[in-house]
Amino acid sequence: MDTGTHIVMGIALGGLAMADSVVASHPVTTTAVISGVIIGSLAPDIDTVLKLRDNAVYIRHHRGATHSIPAVLLWPLLIAGALSLVFPEANLLHLWLWSFLAVFMHVFVDIFNSYGTQALRPISNRWVALGVINTFDPIIFGAHIVALMIWAFGANPVWTISILYVALFFYYLARFAVQRAIKHAVRNTIPGATDVFVAPTMRFFHWRIAANTERHHYVGRAYGRTINIYDKFMKKEMPENNLIQAALKDKNMAAFISFSPLYRWEINQYGEIYEVRLIDLRYRSNDYYPFVAVAHLDKECKIINSYTGWIFSEDKLRKKLDFSHN
Repeated sequence: MDTGTHIVMGIALGGLAMADSVVASHPVTTTAVISGVIIGSLAPDIDTVLKLRDNAVYIRHHRGATHSIPAVLLWPLLIAGALSLVFPEANLLHLWLWSFLAVFMHVFVDIFNSYGTQALRPISNRWVALGVINTFDPIIFGAHIVALMIWAFGANPVWTISILYVALFFYYLARFAVQRAIKHAVRNTIPGATDVFVAPTMRFFHWRIAANTERHHYVGRAYGRTINIYDKFMKKEMPENNLIQAALKDKNMAAFISFSPLYRWEINQYGEIYEVRLIDLRYRSNDYYPFVAVAHLDKECKIINSYTGWIFSEDKLRKKLDFSHN
């Protein structure tokens, strides 16, 4: 989920913590726990700082180690330990328990996005992505804001937040039902479809779709059970020549492949410069495919420059590469 949603979830958990008599009856513990659940709701996303290094490292590692099983166990210990220094009179056990719940909930809700997490590390490095909730869901965020406002106006926080999460439980079930119906509609629309990808948007009944058949890639949108196919690409086997082999060794290209399960490729030549481009088919937006990996190589198959990430125009891509085709 996005940072804003994680913050309001942390505050909501602070309200739910009032169900714990030890927390509710001890003001110092109350303050420490509310601090702990807010910090715990944000802590796993500390790997966002990897963007400062480069996109390849960020794409490979975001929601990886910091969302793993060891991290879920370690974060609450660090948070509780640090806060115990600030609030030495706080009940350490209950501070740890609520911090643990906050960290666990952060990782748990991220699993429902199409991006997913490596929440099973070190047991498995597989990305766990259920793809039923958009990274920012206005209904989830808005419901939290309403519940927090009701609490602020004097309502019992335990009952208020409990009702909120019961309602959101059924909302999640509804999202799964819609996703299942859309996948069924895609298979009816595209005979022989395999690798069906269905991703949510901010609109409840609008979903991005991509699918493979034996010969083609299909990209489109679902509006309820109505499937609109916008693009159809012939599948081409990637050649095993020196150019491709050199390009795929580049860190940006390798990061893209580790993240994207459904993409097509292009090779273009501009004078003595060769461009190898990988295009993720899952995120079509306004007739454009913004998530790409691009490598430029010379005639000796040496990398000149490369980039991977989100680009919404060719001009911006050229600026990122600091390279002109002219």
